[in-house]
Amino acid sequence: MATILVVDDEMGIRALLHEILTDEGHTVELAENAAQARFFRDRLKPDLVLLDIWMPDVDGITLLKEWNSGAQLSMPVIMMSGHGTIDTAVEATKFGAMAFLEKPITLQKLLRAVEQGLSKPAPRPAASPALAAEPRIEPRPVFNNHDAVAVNHSPPPSASHLTLGGLQAEQSFTLDRPLREARDAFEKAYFEYHLARENGSMTRVAERTGLERTHLYRKLKQLGVDLSRNKRNGD
Repeated sequence: MATILVVDDEMGIRALLHEILTDEGHTVELAENAAQARFFRDRLKPDLVLLDIWMPDVDGITLLKEWNSGAQLSMPVIMMSGHGTIDTAVEATKFGAMAFLEKPITLQKLLRAVEQGLSKPAPRPAASPALAAEPRIEPRPVFNNHDAVAVNHSPPPSASHLTLGGLQAEQSFTLDRPLREARDAFEKAYFEYHLARENGSMTRVAERTGLERTHLYRKLKQLGVDLSRNKRNGD
């Protein structure tokens, strides 16, 4: 079993994660702010850190950057937030996080993320603070409720790219565009991936993505997703 550090300013979240993870046999230490997180990280050398983004003193992204630039990111870090976005997830992976969990965190999502985090090799920290602006990091998964996407931060000089692993092949598209266009392109690739995976089953895709079917249909139509390509009889 592993030693896991939970960093969150909400006492209820800390207590819940402590109960779940100790029941799984892990040793769990709790920190309510960045100062305590630094202390326990140096003292315990945890195998995994669950790090909240929004904290009152030093936020989780800032602390992650600090560990990364200071060559202290010797353990996988899973970011947590109740107000996360694709932009937040991309920023977190840029500075070394291996996953991103949205609150409220279900038991299934938590245990799956922890299992995958503990199975990953330790991340390679930045060589020096000067390189923190453009770190070279191996692709890492970012959890968006259920499944993962990998962000590749070693693009050609002309542009950054986001790569989404599909069932048959990888899809790549440039991030060097207005934010709205980049977000729409990502979401379209995301939903096409799940449609292909579930053989066009809207019910399964709705469950996978956490959306109501009505909202899912509206979203797919807005993004211009071709529903007929993977349409399954009876759904």
